[in-house]
Amino acid sequence: MQGRLRNENLSVLVKTECAHCSKPMEIEIDSDLNYEVKEEGCEPVVFVPEVNLFELEEDSIIDSF
Repeated sequence: MQGRLRNENLSVLVKTECAHCSKPMEIEIDSDLNYEVKEEGCEPVVFVPEVNLFELEEDSIIDSF
């Protein structure tokens, strides 16, 4: 989202681990929500939660997640 607001291509590197086997993995996500998993054989489920901003009851969009 920040990349779209600034009209720049940005990316983030998420360092995490598999919830099933605890194997470390890195996922790179770009401004267009394309993602790449660095480790071969890892196929994580990557999704963006939908938040209806017009019906948001929380103080911040972060609190909705």
